[in-house]
Amino acid sequence: MNEAVQEFTCQLTDLTQTEALGEALGEQLQAGDLVILTGALGAGKTTLTQSLGIGLNVREGIISPTFVLARQHPSLADGPTLIHVDAYRLKDQNDVDTLDLESTLAESVTVVEWGLGKVEHLSDSRLEITLDREVNTAAVENPWEESEEELDEPREFTLKAIGPRWDSENFAQLKDNLRSAINAQPTGEKHA
Repeated sequence: MNEAVQEFTCQLTDLTQTEALGEALGEQLQAGDLVILTGALGAGKTTLTQSLGIGLNVREGIISPTFVLARQHPSLADGPTLIHVDAYRLKDQNDVDTLDLESTLAESVTVVEWGLGKVEHLSDSRLEITLDREVNTAAVENPWEESEEELDEPREFTLKAIGPRWDSENFAQLKDNLRSAINAQPTGEKHA
């Protein structure tokens, strides 16, 4: 099957811009959306998910679901629940299926860290996001080294929109809103 892929890449100067981008992304998501996050430990996946939760207006307390594999964060209004999954220790699609994400997918926004190659079967549309700590800077010896601390340093954000949910119109609106959020956020100022 040949899937239509649209792509958006930008440089984020610090975690403040990552937070602004995550919140703007959350405001655009709706029930049934699947988001796959990829990046080294400390690349900003959890920060992005926390901010996405602010944009979705879900209950606070988003932390990495490493040991429980999946956490639910209900909406504080009438929006979708956020399902936050850590698929790092899952081997393949069969392991993912044991989590029964299909039962909540239609009424939730599902964000899966480390899900690339494991969860694409869940939906015909998805966003694949890669966060890559600045690899062009000589000061970063190995941007993929294991570090649980999310460093406040530049990172590259790449978003691939796949499937009918992200047609040209929806993708253009998403991209414009993400650009606006990044440009509106002064660097070095903590995003609330």
